[in-house]
Amino acid sequence: MASPKAFKKIYTQLEAITKATVSLHAQGVSNDELATVEGRLAQVVKMKGDLVTLQVFAGTEGIPTNAEVSFFGAPPTLKVSDQLSGRFFNAYGNPIDGGPEIEGMEREVGGPSVNPYKRRQPSELIPTGIAGIDLNNTLVSGQKIPFFADPDQPYNQVMADVAMRADVDKIILGGMGLSNDDYLYFRHAFEGAGALDRIVSFVNTTEDPPVERLLVPDMALAAAEYFAVDKNEKVLVLLTDMTLYADALSIVSNRMDQIPSKDAMPGSLYSDLAKIYEKAVQLPTGGSITIIAVTTLNDGDITHAIPDNTGYITEGQLFLRADPDSGKVIVDPFRSLSRLKQNVQNKKTREDHSQVMNASVRLYADAQNAKTKQENGFDLSDYDIRCLDYAVEYATRLLSIDVNITITEMLDTAWELFAKYFSPAEIGIRQNFIDKYWPKKAE
Repeated sequence: MASPKAFKKIYTQLEAITKATVSLHAQGVSNDELATVEGRLAQVVKMKGDLVTLQVFAGTEGIPTNAEVSFFGAPPTLKVSDQLSGRFFNAYGNPIDGGPEIEGMEREVGGPSVNPYKRRQPSELIPTGIAGIDLNNTLVSGQKIPFFADPDQPYNQVMADVAMRADVDKIILGGMGLSNDDYLYFRHAFEGAGALDRIVSFVNTTEDPPVERLLVPDMALAAAEYFAVDKNEKVLVLLTDMTLYADALSIVSNRMDQIPSKDAMPGSLYSDLAKIYEKAVQLPTGGSITIIAVTTLNDGDITHAIPDNTGYITEGQLFLRADPDSGKVIVDPFRSLSRLKQNVQNKKTREDHSQVMNASVRLYADAQNAKTKQENGFDLSDYDIRCLDYAVEYATRLLSIDVNITITEMLDTAWELFAKYFSPAEIGIRQNFIDKYWPKKAE
């Protein structure tokens, strides 16, 4: 962060105070510049002539009209170097793990995304070990994709699992509104897996002011850009929870008396989310930033402004749901989508990947049709019964979030399930693949 030594002129006359902001007349101030108001960190969020509005992160309660305001002369910055690895920081980029301060170059956070001229088509596979992702919704480096989940889903566990399994050089975690238990879970999970040296974490907990969450994605992405652009590394950024980030936007917007848009969200929601997600990039030099971000849903409502806007920006979504038949939390094959998976399937994975994926999901859909017939009292055919049995095992062994196997093992498991419940003619896969991959012992 910018140093207090950079303070400019001190002001002591406030024109207005709201729940989250203060306004004053000041000269030579820039947008997004940091300041302190009565010792509390604040940031410029609005300027009209020389009337400057500052968002006070910790709130304005108790601040008098003659409060001392000192401007830093710069927007938020992060010191970047290899020393970031394995460390935990707060929303301001200050260490919270008891370790030393970071030495390195100061980088402005929240800057523009990479020039389109320097981007290339994402084409590198990112395996996660989670079959519901790797088999059906394969991720590609440089992709931006959200996890949609109900608040009671174990999405932070999934994020930690992805972090420990993903085949990337660096993982950047941006935690917004984490409970203390979630923060400790991430920390212990990373330390226990021996993966701490390739993970950098920026954390805002429920005990911190909600408005501080607005800094977390920018901090995380500033670190990601250092490793991807400067060091040519493959970087995976995990952001959780973007709904709490959007709620913080709403808090500031409402306290600044801005007219709310859909679902009480600010009218700038789309651009606020886009400036984060558009940091995802595949660079010609080999470096990349891939973004996976949790968006929690309100009663499964995917039409709410936050997931709705997110869907327009990102390249698909991963949808978590509880499966009553298997008792597992699964990556729903019907509501999940990776729009870039065709860039790597069969090219960076085995030749039968897309055919196996399509056949397995189609048979799972047949099982849902059979379930509907059963619930409505219709007789089930032998094929219906086999589909229902297949669906339970498919959900347990391939869709469940606690499955951790390679993509080749996922494909072999799918072939095993095909052979267990169906004839070669029923699965609808090309004959040359059946000849090559159908389990011999099942013939």
